[in-house]
Amino acid sequence: MQERGSRSWAAAAAAVGVAALLHVPAEPARAHEVAPGTRNPAADAAAPVAPKASRNRWGANYFPNVALTTHDGKTVRLYDDLLKGKSVAMTVMYTDCKDACPLETANLVQLQRLLGERVGKDIFFYSISIDPQRDTPEVLKAYAEKFGVGPGWLFLTGKPEDISLVVKKLGLTRSADLNARDGHSPFLVIGNEPKGQWTKNSAVDNPRFLAANMGTFFGWRDAEPQTSYAEARPIEFERGEYQFQRQCNLCHTLGQGDKATGPDLLGVTDRRERAWLTRYILAPDKMQAAGDPIATALVNKYKTVRMPNLSLASGDVADVIAYLEAHGGSGPREKAQKEDPVRVR
Repeated sequence: MQERGSRSWAAAAAAVGVAALLHVPAEPARAHEVAPGTRNPAADAAAPVAPKASRNRWGANYFPNVALTTHDGKTVRLYDDLLKGKSVAMTVMYTDCKDACPLETANLVQLQRLLGERVGKDIFFYSISIDPQRDTPEVLKAYAEKFGVGPGWLFLTGKPEDISLVVKKLGLTRSADLNARDGHSPFLVIGNEPKGQWTKNSAVDNPRFLAANMGTFFGWRDAEPQTSYAEARPIEFERGEYQFQRQCNLCHTLGQGDKATGPDLLGVTDRRERAWLTRYILAPDKMQAAGDPIATALVNKYKTVRMPNLSLASGDVADVIAYLEAHGGSGPREKAQKEDPVRVR
């Protein structure tokens, strides 16, 4: 795995200390919240009422109003333009990431589609590059287009020192990330700036779970009543199908054609030796670094989206391959696929 120049300052930012937002609990934190039974009614009555703005601890006095640049080349201010008065969902990433970033971005694209018209109106998505020297607006724009990112989602870059400060203040990194393979974790920080409420999830959680969690957090009401959980039928997955749905289908299909992020896996077990598939799913980064010809061809074809190391156990890999054998064997597209030796990774 290549060492990125950005890691030194990103690691330094984590070492300085974790921002207060990193300690925000799963439940929304409310500014100036006091434990039950500790208030003094007489003192409260006598105390002057503070202006509304000062009651929000996570407002203009907390967030740095640094200048950032969007993937469209527009200069914006973090607080004034991106946070003030808005509900937001924010992550960190970088386009040359060989770890969680591709999965994170693909997963959030699914989330964006589930939220539909709310994105850009009720909530705004921001992805901040922690490799600003490489990730110019042009590079970020190509990356966003590769994943099919829709309106209401900005990819942001800026000066390294400003990015470092923003990442620290948002709690999007932690000291433990110093030991992570790519120097950061796939956090998704969700916030309602006007109310001073913030929480944190994994950016690679199931997108339906994230959408439901956001609905609860922001108090959104569905226009149409939803089916009760009591009426839901049990979901039964074989182990390989579970891993495929959780890890693979973000970037691949099984018979629906190639995606911009990865090839269709229909017939992959017919075209690739099982031993090669096993090695590649277990450690694609190592095979890419070693110059494996098929892995290299796939990197060249999909460029900004590399197959990441999913940290799957050997048993999980065997389950995925068995699932592909059972459900993705030879189909009507087999002849055309064999004519293109770099379709499948």
